[in-house]
Amino acid sequence: MNWGGYLSLSVGRPQTPQDRLGHLRGLYPMTGVRRPLSGRPAATTIDCASGCETVRRQETISMTDLRFVAPGDHPPQIQASPHLVRLEARGEVVIHTDRPASRQDKLVRVMDADVILNTRSSVKWQADDLESLPRLRMITTCSIGIDSIDLDSASRLGVVVSNQPGRTAPVVAEHAVALMMAASRRVAYYTAELKAGRWVNVEGMYLHGKTLGIVGTGNIGRLTAEKGTALGMKVIAWTFHPDSNWAAQHGVEYVGYEELLRRSDVVSMHLKLTPESEGMLGRKQIAAMKPGALVVNVGRGPLLDSGALVEALNDGHLGGAGLDVYDVEPLPPDDPILGCDRVVLTPHVADVTPEGMEMLNEGAVENVLAYLDGTPINVVTV
Repeated sequence: MNWGGYLSLSVGRPQTPQDRLGHLRGLYPMTGVRRPLSGRPAATTIDCASGCETVRRQETISMTDLRFVAPGDHPPQIQASPHLVRLEARGEVVIHTDRPASRQDKLVRVMDADVILNTRSSVKWQADDLESLPRLRMITTCSIGIDSIDLDSASRLGVVVSNQPGRTAPVVAEHAVALMMAASRRVAYYTAELKAGRWVNVEGMYLHGKTLGIVGTGNIGRLTAEKGTALGMKVIAWTFHPDSNWAAQHGVEYVGYEELLRRSDVVSMHLKLTPESEGMLGRKQIAAMKPGALVVNVGRGPLLDSGALVEALNDGHLGGAGLDVYDVEPLPPDDPILGCDRVVLTPHVADVTPEGMEMLNEGAVENVLAYLDGTPINVVTV
């Protein structure tokens, strides 16, 4: 099937994941030694046990070409990007348009990849995954976050990992403010009530003059703070590495974390997920927040205790929440957060605009080309 310049293939290879994985292991023994970036056999596109549609750019592959694989581009991100043509000059580009059905399915998809284009953070790469991929030389994320990859293991195995720090920060910060405003005025609740035929009236929050607490002043946190100031909010902040010059330039006050929780009418989470930041907004911290305060999270789901958040929303301690990220993604249909009427929820789409997607697609391609040219950029491994 031809679709948007792509070719859908279903190649008659071994018919089970076990057979295919064994077949590839026979071709490429898992010695743990990283192979050179040239001189490898031409790659074969493999159909997936999950019934996925595998698409390949139409091109004749030579003996020295490389293989670039996106193992789970769903929802679609990079598969229709014009920036992929820049990789075609260097090798074969293979895009899998659904997510792997299992770990084994995931490994089959990338078994002979030289570079992984990890377009979705829900596709994760732990130590045992990386150790099973002796051909792999480089992973680029199509995101800022790197919590989907075991960086210590990648470093040990000589796999270069590059991310995209700050590339879509303006897009994500705008989404954070949209969640804050929608939660403050109960937009989702009103929409649901009107669709159900009910004309209701509940109090919202007037943001002008309120205090916005920014947790994490990286690129996104800073821009969210600046947008909060533009709305007439008083902005305070806490972060692991304060920048007093930036704070002074933008009228932001750095305070202790406990003070931020106590004073803020809105707490907006912008930390990357690390062992130090996981669970930073837990039950104790939520209890310390101002009654009626709002929570916004566009960082990562595990930054907060989702169970404690649901309880605080349902018992009225918190006035609302705007969330774009969750402990498990996609969000399970029985997740308790879906039963709360004080929430505005989006499915990890803070940077999903045409502009945001192409910023990330372009960045991913630039990361790969820089690595191939011997001048890697945005490297997060050592």
